[in-house]
Amino acid sequence: MDPRQLRHFVALAETLNFHRAAERLHMAQPPLSASIRRLEAQVGVPLFERNRRGTELTAAGSAALDHARRAVFHGEQFALAARAASRGEAGSLRVGFVGSATYSLMPRVMPLFRERFPGVQLQLAESTTARIVEMVEAGELDAGLVRFPIGRACQALIHPAERDVFVAALPVKHRLARRRRLALADLAGEPFVMYGPSAVPGLHSAALLACQEAGFIPSVQQEAVQVQTLVSLVESGFGVALVPSVAARHETRQLVFKPLSGAGALTPIGLALALPPGGATSAAQRFRECVLETSQML
Repeated sequence: MDPRQLRHFVALAETLNFHRAAERLHMAQPPLSASIRRLEAQVGVPLFERNRRGTELTAAGSAALDHARRAVFHGEQFALAARAASRGEAGSLRVGFVGSATYSLMPRVMPLFRERFPGVQLQLAESTTARIVEMVEAGELDAGLVRFPIGRACQALIHPAERDVFVAALPVKHRLARRRRLALADLAGEPFVMYGPSAVPGLHSAALLACQEAGFIPSVQQEAVQVQTLVSLVESGFGVALVPSVAARHETRQLVFKPLSGAGALTPIGLALALPPGGATSAAQRFRECVLETSQML
């Protein structure tokens, strides 16, 4: 059944006048009459009665009117939803994120995206950079907020979004905790809490590189995956750690964060947006626009 016929039926049922219905539909009266006759032939019963008083709905037409209205409404909603999704204004967006993206990047991006595209349903999943990149490449996620450097060759398209550097996380009673700034070389010989090389290869490599540039190889006592976990382990006395500076916003009474100077102190790290190599969805492209608009890469 042609959806246009249902619109014609509803317009005529609401006006009970072929001329006014044709004007509402922006069409001539003869095509409207032909459309109604075809509709009645398809359903097998008359929907309108033509008499001296004009045009009236039959009992069958009255019974079918509400159903026709709903069908027209849902047909219009279908078209609107499809067009909105093609523009990235509706549908769903699956986003993976690393825990440290919640410190700064997500609080900037998510409110902006939700304000501009309230019709897009966000599905968020926390994981590691390595796993998020794998899922983006496999099409299991539409986008990912990940740590860079990535630490391995990847097919995903990486768009840096937030530049950062390491700071030293120390227990508050550590012998170096009262200094305003530390040379990275001051941490040589300290027990380290380090990122796992397989789960977090990018930050692991960057932290090792920073230490090597400062002239030492860190003595790793414990490994962890998430930045928050490293911070908790430092707070628990397992050692010191190099963490992104955004983590310093969560300083506690048992923990201090110290800026670094000297060799290795400016090893570049940060957060990035990962998109599928085969082309992002429209919603993911709109998300990319919000990420880059709020980017702190200066």
